[in-house]
Amino acid sequence: WTEVRAYPSSAGLAIYFRDVSERMAAREALRTSEERFRFLTKATNDAIWDWGLDNDSLWWSEGFETLFGFQRSQVEPDIASWYNRIHPADRDHVKNDIHKALDGDSEVWICEYRFSRKDGSYATVLDRGYIIRDESGKAVRMIGGMTDLTQHKLAEARIREQAALIDQSRDAILVLDLEHQVTFWSKGAERVYGWTAEEAQGRVLDELLDSDVQVFGLADQQVREKGEWSGEIQHRSRTGTRLTLDARWTLLRGSAGEARAILSIDTDITQAKLLEQQFLRAQRMESIGTLAGGIAHDLNNVLAPILLSLEYLHTILEEPDVIEVLQTMEASAQRGADMVRQVLAFARGVEGRRMEVQVGTILKETEQFTRDTFPKQIAIELQLPEQLPSVMGDPTQLHQVLVNLCVNARDSMPQGGKLRISADRIVLPEQGIHLRLQVLDTGTGIPPEILEKIYDPFFTTKDIGKGTGLGLSTTLAIVKSHGGFLQVSSEMGRGTCFEIYLPASQQGGEESQASPGEEALPRGHGQLVLVVDDEAGLRQAAARMLETHGYRVVQAGDGAEALHVYSEHHQDVAAVVTDLMMPVMDGLVSIGILRRLKPGLPVVAASGLGSAEQEEQLVRLGVRHFLTKPYAARALLTALQELLEAP
Repeated sequence: WTEVRAYPSSAGLAIYFRDVSERMAAREALRTSEERFRFLTKATNDAIWDWGLDNDSLWWSEGFETLFGFQRSQVEPDIASWYNRIHPADRDHVKNDIHKALDGDSEVWICEYRFSRKDGSYATVLDRGYIIRDESGKAVRMIGGMTDLTQHKLAEARIREQAALIDQSRDAILVLDLEHQVTFWSKGAERVYGWTAEEAQGRVLDELLDSDVQVFGLADQQVREKGEWSGEIQHRSRTGTRLTLDARWTLLRGSAGEARAILSIDTDITQAKLLEQQFLRAQRMESIGTLAGGIAHDLNNVLAPILLSLEYLHTILEEPDVIEVLQTMEASAQRGADMVRQVLAFARGVEGRRMEVQVGTILKETEQFTRDTFPKQIAIELQLPEQLPSVMGDPTQLHQVLVNLCVNARDSMPQGGKLRISADRIVLPEQGIHLRLQVLDTGTGIPPEILEKIYDPFFTTKDIGKGTGLGLSTTLAIVKSHGGFLQVSSEMGRGTCFEIYLPASQQGGEESQASPGEEALPRGHGQLVLVVDDEAGLRQAAARMLETHGYRVVQAGDGAEALHVYSEHHQDVAAVVTDLMMPVMDGLVSIGILRRLKPGLPVVAASGLGSAEQEEQLVRLGVRHFLTKPYAARALLTALQELLEAP
């Protein structure tokens, strides 16, 4: 490039030529630079600004209008257009920060703050500026741009909220790569499994949690083939506890559809499964109770005529050998009746009547039971003093308590050992005289960490199918219902001792272990008794026994027949002995009708399956004497004597 200048002169026209290529190149470069700057401000979404520090002039790009809604022509032409729109809470901080950069030797200034929009809202912006200085280092110009971070900040806030929700979740949320290595481990996973995120990161999941291999393999195959899997799986926690999880696996894919990872959301259902098992066990126990009730009724009806007939034979036979056989038969039948009562009490929790109990007899029966049924390598010892206080209670339930404790002792001595059953009298401070029963074994002992759990319903350390977990909880409930308490001491490898404390009866004195003499059975005086029972064998046995002891008898097979028989003999019938559960018309209905026909008619009710509801109905009908089948001749004769000789 050449610059030409012409001037008139005395000699004519003077022309000057000067090379201005460098100047034109610089001008072209400046134009190109300014054009590039304009294109840049149009291309970016940022608000570009140019601040002249010598006069505080401020230029804004079109991005200022796009981001904030202000028209450039309508805002202040100087730095006030920026400063006045900074959020009041941020203004002083930003001003101090930028002047610190200008007054120092910084080349770049960066700051994050809130900037006003035309609609009154505030945008969060990231502002970056480049400081231009003169030869002396003084800041003369500053060029920069503002980036709107509002959406980015909102996204970050949503991510934080979602992360907080994930951390608050009780579920274990984890992400695995396709080799099952953990890449994400939520706070819920830490709570469920016990491993921290740092400890779990990078570990192979099925190795870390000792997963059920078969189920884990099936889940992995299905999630890869179908994209999802759900089901129950077992893992082991850091403490070694086996957990049951309801797991939902989802295959995570990339933008191209390729498999990238597996998301697993695991809900701990261990306690729920345990409750389900307990519920099923409770249902089974209820079913057993119903079945036991039916069986008990039938067996009691079978045993009742046997026992009554045996007692009848005692009265007509005198040969010693025959009497001994009869006693053996009677003892066996009575033991069968006791076994029926025990099964019924255990399965249905039948509440027996409280009576004065001579516990020495129960202890001897328990000793005999253990000797007959326990392995011979277990030595059994019974320690009974000469005198023991009696207690008020249910003998069947107390027998059940001792059997439960003895069975637990047996199970703790698989290789054999020693079982000692003992009783003594003890005086407790401020509580008075108590009977103390002890069941001591030399078994494996109870670990200290589970000692407080042994009375929990369904808690058991036995293998599946070998224990219900109800023995000790039932034992504790029975002891408490008798006003007593239970204590246990145990030492690992040495054995366990259970102590039962029952308050002594206030009605009786000390029981002696000597056998009482047999009293004569009460007799009638020719009174007519109506015997009602649908079991012919029992009805006939009862009639025979009553006739042998001074009564006259008429019989009926059900309630309806009883009313007919009574109508024929109503002037002579002195008392009625009736079963409660019969076809056509049951005992309760027939008793009600008979009592209306003859108020005050003496009635003895009997049933092979007594219940509290039946007893309440009998009380409302005025019946005070109830016998549980199989009943002994003495019980029936005594009841009749009390009724017929009452004033």
